[in-house]
Amino acid sequence: MLSVEEPLLINEPAVKSGDFAALRPVLEGYRNPSFSKSLSQCLTSIPPFFALWALMWLALPYSYVLTLILAVPASGFMLRMFMIQHDCGHGTFFKSRAANNCLGFCLGILTFTPYYYWRRSHSLHHASSGNLDRRGHGDIHTLTVKEYLALSPSRRFAYRIFRHPVFLFGLAPVLHFVIGQRLIYAEARTWTKERINVHITSLLIVLFFGGLSFVVGLRALLLIQLPLMAISASAGVWLFFVQHQFHETYWQRQERWNYSAAGGEGSSYYALPRVLQWFTANIGFHHIHHLDSRIPNYRLEECFKEHPCMQNVKVLTLRESFSCASLALWDEESQTLVGFDHPGLG
Repeated sequence: MLSVEEPLLINEPAVKSGDFAALRPVLEGYRNPSFSKSLSQCLTSIPPFFALWALMWLALPYSYVLTLILAVPASGFMLRMFMIQHDCGHGTFFKSRAANNCLGFCLGILTFTPYYYWRRSHSLHHASSGNLDRRGHGDIHTLTVKEYLALSPSRRFAYRIFRHPVFLFGLAPVLHFVIGQRLIYAEARTWTKERINVHITSLLIVLFFGGLSFVVGLRALLLIQLPLMAISASAGVWLFFVQHQFHETYWQRQERWNYSAAGGEGSSYYALPRVLQWFTANIGFHHIHHLDSRIPNYRLEECFKEHPCMQNVKVLTLRESFSCASLALWDEESQTLVGFDHPGLG
């Protein structure tokens, strides 16, 4: 069991490091999903996406600029569908496990994400987030300053390219969703069900979009789907990045790592404008999500507002978050995430 230094009152405005475990009884009260709210999210996310996709197709003969303009809100709905799939993976969207898995699997075809493989990988992310000795499970590859300095010049250059915003938020997201998630990684060879799921999802993606190309034409399909994937994938990777990769985030070695502290201190509250909060399905309340991943997305804000202790965490506004893009290395001495301009890097 995780240790707690002292009891925490539910209405206490401050949360000390290591005390996040005391919030578990508070958070458990928000776990119950609502069928009506879940159904409402489906109806306000999936049909609008298809409607905008159709409008993009209809706009093609007249103006590709208009098609690209429509791609922005369509990508927002695609991102929102991924967030619903994310909730299904945690078993929080419906009370029924079968309903969660069915919806999550179907949405995985539209989001190019093998549901069962992603669900297991993501569970490892939650179990190891902020653990320096268990990196590589659903996180963005991050080196410590010492590890970076120990690399050869060519590998340092490669890491710099990887962490450059143009690659990390531009090219890499599309490659990951379109190609990377079609591959079977070596560490998952024992994941029989998940490996099969990758192949089945890839096949269904080919069949679905292949059939769609017969209706609209291959050229039209590519002109519509590529900007959709580029925008939604980049936005998704950015969200995942900024929710953990900020200056005062949490990283510890195994012997000092604490699950609740990692969730509360290593996850930001991303205070987005209301419309972006809606499209991202409240994932900005990421600290609450990591403290208890069984809370449905539509109950995260409720929990945040009703308990001031949930508000005493790292807050990032949209404007402030852009400064995180230059952060790339964990400095174990200062316990902060730093950029390549950090003294001593050369």
